[in-house]
Amino acid sequence: MKAVKNNQAVLYISAGLALAFVLFSIFFQTAMENVVNSLFAAITGSMGWLYLISAAVFIIAAIIIAAGPYGKIKLGKDEDKPEFSNFQWLSMLFGGGMGIGLVFWSVSEPMMHYLNPPFGEAQTQEAINTAMRMTFFHWGLHPWIIFAIGGLALAYFQFRKDMPFLISSAFYPLIGERVHGPIGKAIDIIAVFATIFGVATSLGLGSNQIATGLQYVWGIEPTPFLVSVIIALMTVIFTLATVSGLHKAMQNIANLKVGLSIAFMVFIFIFGGMVYILNNFTSTLGAYLQNIVGQTFWMGNLEWLDSWTIFYWAWWIAWAPFVGQFVARVSKGRTIREFILAVSLLPAGFSVIWIGIYGGAAFNLNAQSGGALQTAIQADYTTGLFALLKQLPLYPFTAVLAILLIVACFIGAANSATYVLSMLTSGGNMDPDKKLRAGWGIAQGAVTIMLIIVSGTSALKTLQTASIAAAFPFMLIMLVMCVSIFKALKEDYQQNKIDPNIIKKQEKEKNVT
Repeated sequence: MKAVKNNQAVLYISAGLALAFVLFSIFFQTAMENVVNSLFAAITGSMGWLYLISAAVFIIAAIIIAAGPYGKIKLGKDEDKPEFSNFQWLSMLFGGGMGIGLVFWSVSEPMMHYLNPPFGEAQTQEAINTAMRMTFFHWGLHPWIIFAIGGLALAYFQFRKDMPFLISSAFYPLIGERVHGPIGKAIDIIAVFATIFGVATSLGLGSNQIATGLQYVWGIEPTPFLVSVIIALMTVIFTLATVSGLHKAMQNIANLKVGLSIAFMVFIFIFGGMVYILNNFTSTLGAYLQNIVGQTFWMGNLEWLDSWTIFYWAWWIAWAPFVGQFVARVSKGRTIREFILAVSLLPAGFSVIWIGIYGGAAFNLNAQSGGALQTAIQADYTTGLFALLKQLPLYPFTAVLAILLIVACFIGAANSATYVLSMLTSGGNMDPDKKLRAGWGIAQGAVTIMLIIVSGTSALKTLQTASIAAAFPFMLIMLVMCVSIFKALKEDYQQNKIDPNIIKKQEKEKNVT
């Protein structure tokens, strides 16, 4: 009974907060804008360093767990076998690495760093190298290790300890039965709030990019109203898909996303300048790996960090319940070492290759076109992908396919997030009620539309602030969660320290004697 009341409280409070945000945005738009600006200045100005330290802590925790004896513990019972073959599992993790953000930023971010580098002179070869290294840094190992920590907590306590599929379950080793009380309730509410605004950031960026594509292909002006209409239409589509249980249709969308992603990578690699891309990728990847430790703690340009690294770390932390749920669901029966290595390295490797191709092609084509790409991105950073495609063959065809890819990423992310929010507000129910799914689908669309309306021409800053503010309390939760995970793994390891295989071998040797 206690758990049921707690589930209802999580749902009602989370939904109430989302509704309050939407209503406040509608009736007090100027006040909301002031709140947004104040929050951004307060958090990044005084606590930005904590985001950098937290990301480093998550990496250190993941390395210690994976490399040590705890890595042998299964995400499930000792006798459980993986639900998916290695190929199927790795394929799903590969597909999970492809999202709206990667499509949105893969051209614009390197070019923006080239035009405004964190250090050094702009628009030089050094600026190109710095731009690629920073983009690798933001999309490489760090985000996926953050997701791995979130997924590990969910998978371990669900599959091995038979606890609800909730973030609060990960705190049982520290607070015991109080995970079913106000403390556990607060943890799950914060996780829901972080997920809402983390996903809203991605949906806002994706809808802006769809609007830009419509402008490039058909000359339709990308106004905030048009972006809001796009979000509303996408919300209807993914909400109906979620409620109807159109699993086959969603699988087809996922397959389309992966297929188009690979096709675009090959196309841009071939026609965007293969030799230049390979040369650029080789040198900048080496620089990324060589400087990864120093860059993790670098605070040399606070204004730049607030707009980029701190925003990204907050965004990834806000996405940890969402992506963590996905990687956890498909990893039952795997060892912790397998899980951390696969979740961290495979999607991160795919992201780095993607950025290496898109970013390298962008710099090559920018030079060949006399600066056409940088001019377009300076005018509107959402145009990066289409400005790149415009320099390549078959532009009218590829531009339409690019819009289709963004739509597929949009629907896939929103559909998955709807399930996660429904699970988090229904006590970890793996098959939440359809009405609940519909409600969260509508809520996501409404929150994203409000962010776009409030932001007007400064969408990036509003979306950044939403992610940073919502992720801050969840970042603190994740830090404590690392302590709880270590405590649980230590107890688990001590209880099962004697390897059953060694016992069987010893018994067999006794029988032979």
